[in-house]
Amino acid sequence: QVQLVESGGGLVQPGGSLRLSCAASGFTSAYRTMAWFRQAPGKEREGVSCISSGGATSDADSVKGRFTISRDNAKNTVYLQMNNLRPEDTDVYYCASHSLNECRLSGSDYPYWGQGTQVTVSS
Repeated sequence: QVQLVESGGGLVQPGGSLRLSCAASGFTSAYRTMAWFRQAPGKEREGVSCISSGGATSDADSVKGRFTISRDNAKNTVYLQMNNLRPEDTDVYYCASHSLNECRLSGSDYPYWGQGTQVTVSS
């Protein structure tokens, strides 16, 4: 059974940092494309970052230079390092996965999702 579990969210001041983790089970994440999305109530879901099984990455323009996606294949875990956080980064962040070696930031491409972790950026 495929399962994705996010952790690492919380409250941080503007300019601060957080690292989100996504622990995968039921499959080997190294062989799948993994991605992070975010969504707030009443807003559309936004693709944030993705990393393909081949290691290619893609980031949304809104987070380029601030967020970095990475993976630890030994731990079957994907991370999202978020630096220089802004109030507009406040959202629920979701981890997602699909089986193709293709990094896309379209949520409809991903059949597997975690439950989300809340990130709040506020002073």
